Amino acid sequence: MKSYEVIRQAVDEPGVKRVAAELRVSPALVYKWCEPPANEADPDQSGARNPLDRVRDMYLITRDIMLVRWLCNEAGGFFVPNPVADLHKTNEVLIFDRTRRLMREFSDLLDAVHESMADDSAVDPEEADEIRQKWEDLKATAEEFVIACEKGHYHLNKSGE
Repeated sequence: MKSYEVIRQAVDEPGVKRVAAELRVSPALVYKWCEPPANEADPDQSGARNPLDRVRDMYLITRDIMLVRWLCNEAGGFFVPNPVADLHKTNEVLIFDRTRRLMREFSDLLDAVHESMADDSAVDPEEADEIRQKWEDLKATAEEFVIACEKGHYHLNKSGE
């Protein structure tokens, strides 16, 4: 689905006028976000670069996963990267690398909790943010591992390869 189609579907229920009013932009701009983007190849297209395209572009420029994680968190969920098979490693090496990574992420979370409590026996907002980030890392790593297991990425034969 294209970004403008997602926006068109999202604004359908509340209505363009309400969305525009809440965002403090013109209804014409919201309507333009719901159209294919204008390009030189097809001058009849009149859409404007929409917020989804801009967020995607920000991610592609910065490669900062925090942009995506923040948006997922605002939507009540979390981001999980697709598992990537490493063709240079055997399945046995891969599963142990991934389980070690999972344990390392869990250890990092425990360290963040310990460090926040060590100095004053309380978790302040900055420390809570650090704990949140470690928790997001752990959740993503665990989910990536489980998805890879479900997809059969770690199928070992009797010889261990």
